[in-house]
Amino acid sequence: MSQSSSPPEMADHQRILILDYGSQYTQLIARRIREERVFCEIHPPDRSEEWIREWDPAGIILSGGPNSVYDPDVPGLDPAILELGIPILGICYGMQLIAREEGGQVQAGTREYGRADLRIGTSDDLFDGFDPQESTRVWCSHGDHVDEPPPGFRALASTATLPVAAFKAEDRDIYGVQFHPEVAHTVRGEEILSNFLFRIAGCSPTWTPGAFVDESVARIAEQAGDAHVICGLSGGVDSSVAAVLVHRAVGDRLTCIFVDTGLLRKGERESVERTFRKHMGIRLVVVDAREEFLEAIEGIQDPEAKRKAIGNTFIRIFERTAQEEGQDARFLVQGTLYPDVIESVSTGGPSVTIKTHHNVGGLPEDMPFQLIEPLRELFKDEVRNVGRELGLPEDFVGRHPFPGPGLAIRVLGEVREDRLAILREADAIYLEEIRDAGLYDDIWQAFAVLLPIRSVGVMGDSRTYEYVIALRAVTSRDGMTADWYHFPHEVLSTISTRIINQVQGVNRVTYDVSSKPPATIEWE
Repeated sequence: MSQSSSPPEMADHQRILILDYGSQYTQLIARRIREERVFCEIHPPDRSEEWIREWDPAGIILSGGPNSVYDPDVPGLDPAILELGIPILGICYGMQLIAREEGGQVQAGTREYGRADLRIGTSDDLFDGFDPQESTRVWCSHGDHVDEPPPGFRALASTATLPVAAFKAEDRDIYGVQFHPEVAHTVRGEEILSNFLFRIAGCSPTWTPGAFVDESVARIAEQAGDAHVICGLSGGVDSSVAAVLVHRAVGDRLTCIFVDTGLLRKGERESVERTFRKHMGIRLVVVDAREEFLEAIEGIQDPEAKRKAIGNTFIRIFERTAQEEGQDARFLVQGTLYPDVIESVSTGGPSVTIKTHHNVGGLPEDMPFQLIEPLRELFKDEVRNVGRELGLPEDFVGRHPFPGPGLAIRVLGEVREDRLAILREADAIYLEEIRDAGLYDDIWQAFAVLLPIRSVGVMGDSRTYEYVIALRAVTSRDGMTADWYHFPHEVLSTISTRIINQVQGVNRVTYDVSSKPPATIEWE
């Protein structure tokens, strides 16, 4: 993440620092903490003692990770952090780091992945509400383990294979657990994390949508001063919530620019114009840049190159449009979310870049604007709650996400107008049938993808050789993890039949049954 500390509006909230050692579950830790209305951020594990003192967390969580503490060149732990007097919870690899730094032994043992029964050995704040000798189901994912607590620590719990499944320092609020309380498979994991947050770290549940709105408006007003601001409006939930939030702060000095990229869904331009001009009361400028975007991505097949080309083109259009409108705009508003940042920017530790989002890693270095990103610390469900707090209608707040690069990353491979037309029609049929079946609100995101292949088919006794449409629908809380949606078979059958019969150029429809991870939600 960013090397700087949190924005000023976080100063009035207690916050938790998560040091990321590369676990696939690190983002889940953050989600669980946010659900308790406590602010937290994920940072790389090489944060210094001085940096942490300045950041001033109420507590620190050391995530799990794929490494052994004995492997060469693995991320470690500054022992000075253990002496800061800040409550610490080490999870899996984080527990093993604590044990090693405190003079204990970490053993290479039988690899354990899956459910285990945790037996609470003694009452303690971390297991407040659990009865001694009580057994509860937890989720393990580790190779190394700790057989004995390090000097000055005592065991709190065990499993059939782990004599020390949890420990605590006798003289400090330093804890370690060998299992993962953040995953749903750990039955009472939320209680364990809640105990750490409230009983041990002394946090209060003050991270609320109302508090966020009040503090963000004040911060944006201070940041923008008397300057003009433009907002790159996509019509989706993120940019719309960001626009309304900034409008509260700067009023008529905000101009929203909606760019018709030629990469939009069917009817999207008309819907955005109608919603913002009639219901939002925000100045809106619509730019037709379809030819410009198609030229910018002509012949490009690599998804990262597509995203960067689109990001660069957006900035050039914003700059030109602001000048044409006589706006000496110094700031650009974007609806960047925390998952965008996580996926786009390596934490500097073991985590790697998944994909560059056009509004995070795809911006040109010579961009003439300073960014205002009021949602940068939020997950998707938090953005929806802020939208409700701002008074946006529920049917708008509940819209499925739509990526900034639009259909360009749903036409796999080279993007051409004929391929966009096919996808646009198939996608419209798909979403229409989902709504007619009353399933739209049950699904987190649904969309169609045009595959860069053709398959043989038969229509009316004739051979066809046409494109394949893949359908994607997932359930999720925040987009960081997702499961494929289990459609009623008759709904999928209706969707497939309509697309094949009504969309020229398609003779086959498939359904994506991949979860995230290992897949991402978007195909590119």
